[in-house]
Amino acid sequence: MPMIKKELADAINEQIGHELLNSVQYLTVAAYFDQEGLKKVAELYYKQSEEERMHGLKFLRYMVDTGAEMSIPSLPAPKAGFHSAEEAVQLVVDVEWDTTHRINRLMDMAVEQKDYLAQDMLRWFVTEQLEEVSTQENILRMVHNAGPKNLMMLEAYLAHK
Repeated sequence: MPMIKKELADAINEQIGHELLNSVQYLTVAAYFDQEGLKKVAELYYKQSEEERMHGLKFLRYMVDTGAEMSIPSLPAPKAGFHSAEEAVQLVVDVEWDTTHRINRLMDMAVEQKDYLAQDMLRWFVTEQLEEVSTQENILRMVHNAGPKNLMMLEAYLAHK
């Protein structure tokens, strides 16, 4: 017998798909920066892609551990073909805000259902989203301040970080 209610299990399955889509979306952003010759920025987003995949696996393992039925949804195609660095990073900021809202909705469900195991697991994600959003918003500010002709400043910053 699963240790999780079906409604929350279904929502977590959806979140697994969302995290995997985020991983692929980060790959398209990484490839954009790689093609622009901004290797350190690209490296940042390749690593972020892997981290998003690990988030999906963390949810998946939780589902397995609780005995819930697994069902990973099909993924839509990620956005590609960026016209600027600012557009690519703005997309990432939007993705992280969307993920934050999704995680908060999962937490709301877990609280309503008095699912203490889910709440405990989700707290990690709630805290993680603070880091994700603040990091990406900071990068967006740097890209904006550098402007399209001075993105090497961001590259240099990341090389020395």
